[in-house]
Amino acid sequence: MSLVPAVPKPLDGSVRFFSVGFLPTYAGALFVLLLIWAGAPGADVSLRRAWGTATGVSAGQAAWIVVGTTVGALVFQPFQLAVVRLLEGGRPDAPGAGPGRALQRRRKARLAARAELPGPEADLSPELVQRAGAAAALLRRRYPLPDHLVRPTALGNVLAALRDTAGRDHGWDAAVAWPWLYPVLGDRARAVVDDCRDSLDGAARLCVTGAVTALAGAALLLRSGWWLLLALAPAAVAALAYRGAVQAALAYGDAVRAAFELHRFDLLEALHLPLPDNLREERALAEALCRHWRQGLPPPSRYVHPPDLPPASGV
Repeated sequence: MSLVPAVPKPLDGSVRFFSVGFLPTYAGALFVLLLIWAGAPGADVSLRRAWGTATGVSAGQAAWIVVGTTVGALVFQPFQLAVVRLLEGGRPDAPGAGPGRALQRRRKARLAARAELPGPEADLSPELVQRAGAAAALLRRRYPLPDHLVRPTALGNVLAALRDTAGRDHGWDAAVAWPWLYPVLGDRARAVVDDCRDSLDGAARLCVTGAVTALAGAALLLRSGWWLLLALAPAAVAALAYRGAVQAALAYGDAVRAAFELHRFDLLEALHLPLPDNLREERALAEALCRHWRQGLPPPSRYVHPPDLPPASGV
């Protein structure tokens, strides 16, 4: 499922590109350049040499560095969704995903055990009930309910939980309905969703860029002795960025769930469909729409059009 924002306004798009695409690429390219200026690859690496080369860069050379970084960021911008998919761990049945899925299932089971009350509620302290409730809420946000949907990574499970739970109580399939719901969101809801998605994409891009930079740095410093430890810096950035991506995904999931709760009837009105009177009718209507969008089955046949507005009275 692709839970991505619609095409942003030009200004928003430039800010998103700068924070999500350009900055991580520029940071990685600058780190690799500094290693090369310091004398890598080779045994004679000197930070003083790197500083001297960096301070001697002309304005034209600096412009070429910025242009090259910008072109690189633009080239890889269409692959942003693939970056997130990579950190999700691919498909649940992807080759090599078994050990990661087994680990995530054990973590899910431990969290589920914390969410269970050990006895009758009347015999439990309020603190124990509160801890169990917090664990249950975290379980809903971090893991999909069916075990066969569990992914091999923490980020993959947070996004799988989003796809599994957003709108489900009301009959909606989030993976199918989200592209139709997003355009009818209000400005505030759309801004919250977009900010959370930008944070997720930025952290994911920084994670992958940091990992690639660490590998490139290790290759350049392989014959440089203790200087090889410098490659740990972008690796640490990648690890921190991944944790940030998981937290951003949690916030993004909350924003999408709230969007379904608050604006699902706006979608029905935009489609000129009658508003349901109860939860049972809503589930039937939502499931029919999702089958129509997913499988091409006939859509609901009853429409409701707003009444004509009365003519404006003249003065």
